[in-house]
Amino acid sequence: MTERFYLYDDTENAKTRFVSFVGENQRFDLAIIQTNRHYGKSLVLDMQGNRFAIIGHDDLEEEGYLEFAFQLNEEDAAELRSFLAEIV
Repeated sequence: MTERFYLYDDTENAKTRFVSFVGENQRFDLAIIQTNRHYGKSLVLDMQGNRFAIIGHDDLEEEGYLEFAFQLNEEDAAELRSFLAEIV
């Protein structure tokens, strides 16, 4: 076997927040991880939907980003966007 080539192998302290809330149509169970790794953006994990995205304020303003990343309809994405706008 050849020697493994790492592009990076870093350890970093992170702040993790677990949040669960109910929207009009569905429940959101999220883990929001904040580190210095992603230039001030947060790693948002949808634990029910088994999806994740790196999200900052610019991503929340991008049309269709949350719908695509989390496979949500417009109404559910609007609820998630509203919540995330308060914390990222």
